[in-house]
Amino acid sequence: WERDILSIIREETYYFAPQGQTKIMNEGWAVFWHSKIMTEKALKDSELIDYADHHSGTVAMMPGGLNPYKIGFELFKDIEDRWNKGKFGKEYEECDNMVERKNWDRKMGLGREKIFEVRKIYNDVTFIDTFLTPEFCQEHKLFVYAYDLNSGEMKIATKAFETIKKKLLFQLTNFGHPIINVIDANYKNRAELLLNHVYEGVDLRMDYANETLKNLYKIWKRPANIKTIVAGVPKVLGFDGQNYTEERL
Repeated sequence: WERDILSIIREETYYFAPQGQTKIMNEGWAVFWHSKIMTEKALKDSELIDYADHHSGTVAMMPGGLNPYKIGFELFKDIEDRWNKGKFGKEYEECDNMVERKNWDRKMGLGREKIFEVRKIYNDVTFIDTFLTPEFCQEHKLFVYAYDLNSGEMKIATKAFETIKKKLLFQLTNFGHPIINVIDANYKNRAELLLNHVYEGVDLRMDYANETLKNLYKIWKRPANIKTIVAGVPKVLGFDGQNYTEERL
């Protein structure tokens, strides 16, 4: 029966996976059209303040946070504007005059067609990878933030576009979860479970790792282990039913 339950959970996860791959696009698309309909067609003057209050709460984003409603909405708006004005292609990309780039407008009117094309064929990762620009990050203060111990506040760690983009894509890959594979079901010839964490520069949270190993022990009925890197040191973390262990490799 345990195998059946795990199989059901696995099948359900795969069923909902496509929705997870387009969360930013789905939420952004909904806000884009909700905003357009309400501000251009549906609102009465007496309803404007209530709508503005609701909308601002939906798209609010704290420094260092990732609000899919905000990112998706603003990026769809940006794509529509860029394709309406012709801010794409070889000529635009090779223009190094910042004033000219800012005022660029070829009056092409392709924005609406483009956002429908994007909505049809992209997912969150390709959406961000293809359409995020340095100008967009600057305009929306989309920077990398870090907690400052001295001030007790989140402060800008870097404004470098490639770093920002890389961090965003990393958060979206595998839905922001660490990539972990099963590599041995008979570790040490003792029927122990051994997993491998595909390390990409971010350590596992030890409280999460320990709780996960504990839960795996309940299912596997034998010690559960995981190969990872902790503070730059390759280690095998484990749980044997009573104690947590750390072994340097």
